[in-house]
Amino acid sequence: QVQLVESGGGLVRAGGSLRLSCAASGRTFGRYIMGWFRQAPGKEREFVARIAWSGAYEYYGESVKGRFAISRDNAKNTVYLQMNSLRPEDTAVYFCAAEEGGRPYTTPDKYDYWGQGTQVTVSS
Repeated sequence: QVQLVESGGGLVRAGGSLRLSCAASGRTFGRYIMGWFRQAPGKEREFVARIAWSGAYEYYGESVKGRFAISRDNAKNTVYLQMNSLRPEDTAVYFCAAEEGGRPYTTPDKYDYWGQGTQVTVSS
């Protein structure tokens, strides 16, 4: 089993920054793709960013390109999402996910493991 625990969410004003963390445990992650998704009330879960533990397959959703950055610390089994220039429309629950086959998908149904989510609220 794989456990993913997100942290770092909170309330921030528009234009501000937050850094989310996702601590992974339970199995080796060498081939996994790690992704961040978000879901706002009444909306579908949306792809935000992904990265492999090797650093390959770094990719972002259109709405966050140039503002968010995904990174990983292999020694800590932790993936980060640095969010800058936040906007009210970034308000959502942010989820960390893992795809165990090493396939760089962007759709949530392809990911095998999920964290519980962390709330990010951006005020105007």
